Amino acid sequence: MIPFLDIGASYRALKTDIDAAIHRVLDSGWYILGPEVDAFEVEWSAYCGADYAVGLANGLDALILALRALDVGPGDEVIVPSNTYIATWLAVTAVGARPVPVEPNPATHNIDTARIAAAITPATRALLPVHLYGQPADLDPILALAHQHGLSVIEDAAQAHGARYKGRRIGAHGDVVCWSFYPGKNLGALGDGGAITTNRADLADRIRVLRNYGSRVKYVNEVQGVNSRLDPIQAAVLQAKLPHLDAWTDRRRAIAGAYAEGLRDSGLILPHVPDWAEPAWHLYVVRSPDRDGLQKRLAEGGVGTLIHYPIPPHMQAAYADLGLAPDALPLARQLAGEVLSMPIGPQFPLADAAQVIDAVRAAV
Repeated sequence: MIPFLDIGASYRALKTDIDAAIHRVLDSGWYILGPEVDAFEVEWSAYCGADYAVGLANGLDALILALRALDVGPGDEVIVPSNTYIATWLAVTAVGARPVPVEPNPATHNIDTARIAAAITPATRALLPVHLYGQPADLDPILALAHQHGLSVIEDAAQAHGARYKGRRIGAHGDVVCWSFYPGKNLGALGDGGAITTNRADLADRIRVLRNYGSRVKYVNEVQGVNSRLDPIQAAVLQAKLPHLDAWTDRRRAIAGAYAEGLRDSGLILPHVPDWAEPAWHLYVVRSPDRDGLQKRLAEGGVGTLIHYPIPPHMQAAYADLGLAPDALPLARQLAGEVLSMPIGPQFPLADAAQVIDAVRAAV
């Protein structure tokens, strides 16, 4: 059996370093924020090419607090991709704003920048592109539109650790960039974790206050904040993993390259990578009109796959109140019925990739 992802493999590969990092925190007696979180924030901001990083409890909180720090709230609209994980939309509604979905570019599955301008209204406050599957969205036209209309740009980079846009790492193109360190991410903790990166000192400061009950001095609460602090144990684990992220990304790129070569005439629609993009390859997603049948045949042959994502946000019961019919966003609906994610990961053997290719070619 070839699993879709062996999450424990990176722990086993770095067991000595990770165990030492965890014991360092346990021995320190400092279990909320403190030096481990401070150190990781410095290292993560430097890696991303950003001036500031703020560690948070998870990636959804990163999006929510970024919106709050930019004063997005009730009555406001935020432009989001129609094709994304529902967390992108949940953050917008969590602050009382309305998500305004824009369809994807069918080639990249990322938000179609040519469609954004038509979705901007006087109520629009922010653009929230997603770097889906670890492939950067086309940021220059997004940033140009934001500048033209006086809007903020919040990047959902939950899958894009180490990705580059026009040679520069994702991390500080927009006003604020939001990260998840969920265990299955390219840089994953051993539980939930998240962060923002930014070049804006004012946003970093506001999010630091918001994450800690609205307080920078104990028992003095400036605003109505929340409890969303990156755990020191997770920060220490992430510090142990971060030096290996580039090598892990290279392995993902090698696997993606093998898939691209081995499946190029298979009849599947393969990922398209623009010249300006260097994906982190969190996922390698193919398309097939017989997706469900293909997944079933691969499972019978011992190859694990996943669907990212089977139901688009506008078709979820959670967003029935928006009144969007299934065909209101036909591209998102079509992709949801055709996408299939192939096995990939930082310790995934290239020999297994060859077996996956053979299995796929036999199954299509």
